[in-house]
Amino acid sequence: MNTEALLREMRGHLRDGGLQGCLLVRDLHTGEELGIDPDTQLPAASLVKVPLALATAERIRRGELDGATMLDVQPGRITTPGPTGLSRFRHPARLAIDDLLYLSTSLSDGTAADVLFDLTPPAHVAAVLEELGIRGLTVRHGMGEPTDTPVERFEPAQVHLAHALAIDAGTSGRGHRVPQLDTTRANTGSARAWADLLQALWTPSAIHPDVAGRVRALMAHNVLRHRLAPDFSSDATTWSSKTGTLLNLRHEIGVVEHSDGQAFAVAVLTESLVPASIQPGAEALMAQVARRLRDHLRQL
Repeated sequence: MNTEALLREMRGHLRDGGLQGCLLVRDLHTGEELGIDPDTQLPAASLVKVPLALATAERIRRGELDGATMLDVQPGRITTPGPTGLSRFRHPARLAIDDLLYLSTSLSDGTAADVLFDLTPPAHVAAVLEELGIRGLTVRHGMGEPTDTPVERFEPAQVHLAHALAIDAGTSGRGHRVPQLDTTRANTGSARAWADLLQALWTPSAIHPDVAGRVRALMAHNVLRHRLAPDFSSDATTWSSKTGTLLNLRHEIGVVEHSDGQAFAVAVLTESLVPASIQPGAEALMAQVARRLRDHLRQL
């Protein structure tokens, strides 16, 4: 199948599965890539924890922060489905910055991320990205705002109403009545911008090798492996990634490294048009489309 026919087929699969998808798969050695609407800006959700990890690790390298510094952290006490780690703790805890970095990135712990954002505010994270030559990602706020969504205002049996609002309340200019989905107010990035960040982490760039290696290791230990991991993990591959989920948004970015030396950056950003919070079929479809694009590039 030629490339254009493949992309048409994949767009159809996404549409039939109730997804609007923005994808980019890039061969990190040759630069060849395949994408579907890769330049569309979407809210980042928890993907922003990767730039946060990068900025934090860079500040540790510079000596501006000490990873062994112990901090007192108040419990998140969140009871709605989804949040992990300190976000669900009932009692205060005392942790080192290094361990907060692990919880934020590998467990997607929003409370841990907000403690790191207190140390390195969003504007500072954005400045580090700019200094390192990483463009196209906007970091405007921490994780507290994204967790205060309409979902928290509905009873569990009515969560579908929050998703219906997320689907129907947007504008053609990607504004939205729900602030967390408004690209003029949210943390944002395109599939291409996330792939550029992955390339900077996995290949020589302005990022210090020790910092890049640390972020890669955190992503390799990602415990949320229900989305793209089933289609990219095997005995002959390593899959390192970060997920992002917010209302009807389901994202994942990662790098698959093959035992033969090939490596591909994969960025998949999706918006569901189905008003339901649990959609295993959507998770599987994201992975299947991304893998088809990777397989096609690998055969070229």
